[in-house]
Amino acid sequence: MSKSTFGIYILFAIVSFSCQRVHQLSDWNQENVQIARDEFGVPHIFGKSDADVSYGLAWAHAEDDFETIQKTLLAGKALVGRVFGEEGAAIDFFVHLLETRELAKEKYDSSYSPAFKKVLEGYAAGINDFAYHHPEEILYQGAFPVTVHDITSAYILSLAQMSGADQAVQKIFSGQVDLLSEDPHPKGSNAIAIHPSRTDSEEAFLAINSHQPLEGPVSWYEAHLRSEEGWNMIGGLFPGGAMIFHGVNEHLGWAHTVNFPDLLDLYQLDIDPENPLRYQVDGDWLELQERTIWLKVKITDWLTIPVPKKVWKSIFGPTLITDQGAFSIKMGVLDRIGAPEQWWQMNKAQNFSQWKEAMNSMQLTSFNTIYADKYDTIFFVSNALLPKRTAGFDYRETVSGNTSKTNWDEYHDFSELPQYLNPSSGYLFNTNHSPFTGSDSVDFLDPKGFPSEMNFSTRENNRSTRFRELMPKTGTLTWEDFERIKFDAQLPEKLAFKTNMDALFQLDSTVYPDISKQIKILNEWDKSSETASEGAAIFAYCYYYWRDKLQRMDRAMDGPISEAEAAESIQAAKKHFLKHFKKDVVPLGEYQKLIRGDREMPLWGLDDVITAMRSEPWENGRRRGIQGESYIMMVRFGEGLPEIQSINVYGASNRPDSPHYADQMDRFLQRDLKKMSLDSASVMKTAKRIYHPGKISIQKNQIK
Repeated sequence: MSKSTFGIYILFAIVSFSCQRVHQLSDWNQENVQIARDEFGVPHIFGKSDADVSYGLAWAHAEDDFETIQKTLLAGKALVGRVFGEEGAAIDFFVHLLETRELAKEKYDSSYSPAFKKVLEGYAAGINDFAYHHPEEILYQGAFPVTVHDITSAYILSLAQMSGADQAVQKIFSGQVDLLSEDPHPKGSNAIAIHPSRTDSEEAFLAINSHQPLEGPVSWYEAHLRSEEGWNMIGGLFPGGAMIFHGVNEHLGWAHTVNFPDLLDLYQLDIDPENPLRYQVDGDWLELQERTIWLKVKITDWLTIPVPKKVWKSIFGPTLITDQGAFSIKMGVLDRIGAPEQWWQMNKAQNFSQWKEAMNSMQLTSFNTIYADKYDTIFFVSNALLPKRTAGFDYRETVSGNTSKTNWDEYHDFSELPQYLNPSSGYLFNTNHSPFTGSDSVDFLDPKGFPSEMNFSTRENNRSTRFRELMPKTGTLTWEDFERIKFDAQLPEKLAFKTNMDALFQLDSTVYPDISKQIKILNEWDKSSETASEGAAIFAYCYYYWRDKLQRMDRAMDGPISEAEAAESIQAAKKHFLKHFKKDVVPLGEYQKLIRGDREMPLWGLDDVITAMRSEPWENGRRRGIQGESYIMMVRFGEGLPEIQSINVYGASNRPDSPHYADQMDRFLQRDLKKMSLDSASVMKTAKRIYHPGKISIQKNQIK
């Protein structure tokens, strides 16, 4: 870099620093919004209009986790690099490549109804007003004011990531462009619905049990939203969300789990060797659109450097050029951006017909969805915005971009997706396994009835296998039976990991006398993942040992480990425990911990048990839970309002100085859910604090 160029960069950085804006307070009527905090700090937000409620949600969530919300919105504005340096700039590059900000502006008016636009306007005003009142908490002044387009951009970005766009970009840059349609380490979630005909109380049961990261931009936040326009919903959302993503209202509820159909296509372009900006389609040469983007990368607290990068676009979509060629990405989320309004319409549905009408809009790009209501209906769909692809091409692999036949512009209708309505077995469930086996075998769907290019998973996993061991084919379940199934912490009799781990249980202790004790423990292990289990600790060590080693070796995850490899990992476990714990075996709860601030507690769970928990290495040879059981809701639909119980892994607040930073941890570990209510009167009667946004010290009797 020349001295003159560096001087221009420095000048640009100084100008950028000095031109930070201070936004103005909105004219929103905060008197129309009330926030009632219950004993666990969960916000119950009341407003005259839906927009008032979204304003209150933004304010309440910012009180609990303004930092994470800002990170989400910074990503939507492509400003992460200004705050977090080079690591953040990688996210900004992704935003520029996909043009999420441009799409948000271009499609906003046509994608959202006037009523929903007011909801997003209310959310933006709530965030901006909170920032105005708390300038010391702002990560980057130039990010404010937040606009409805910024919020929309963040939604597009998040759904694109969930559709696999980030994996596609990584594979292009690494030279491994044959896409995987399924995460080799599935994140996991559970959803269960039981029809009233299968319960002793003749109520429908619903379990909402997503396995998300315990902290961060896609961790769950719980809220209750109620307006005078018919919105009354309790459930979970992510930072930056303006509505409930899954939960329950007065009439119905639903749960999402991650699914793995083919949501994204990758095209290799036929580049002109004489002109790298030309590519051939159907014999004609077309021009790539080339843009220079500027990534603003924070170097120090006072210096931000602009870094230029090139991105391209073809008729197929966002394009990257590497030494191995030019590749374009295409997916429905960059075409239809109305998922936030679809979720809002689902929030407000009062019966199955209205809820299904919202689902029929096909704006939500993915997610298995299991539904139950108080009107004797249970339903499951493996929802996905899937293109109608030309037969004869393998879209699971990289497809040729030299023919328009591989291009597409239409999608399958909702009715064409795998789905069940009130199956004869009386139950539905999904644990991220095949959507074709979402109930009892008598109700299985035939995969041949669906186009192969949809590429829905046909795999079972440990959770689906274990659920079938627990779920009776006939008879009725009590609520206690339902809870026992939901909180089961045991692997199935026959393991169903992608990597076959059976060799761990087939070793001869006389052949391996140095680990005979560990072999005996594994052979006698009941496959429980409770904290007292020594077998679970040995297995957990071996499982992560091979998961990580196979990945480093770039070896397929779907093969078996050998007898020698099983012994190798058990020997490594023994050595690890002796080094860090001064004994050759330990219980799982000593090895694996739930950590929050200065609190450290024994943590149950293994990857892919129903009460799943994934952990990562922590200090002193221990592991800490990072993903799995997090926000849990259990619902009974009978007469009157549904009976609701829920728990969040840590608490309602992400602020270490809050009394609700970790006040749900004990109950979470004991699987002791708290009661929640959609009844306004009972909420207000038992609330510990009631206030208008911006009014800090108002008592109950001062509230209108």
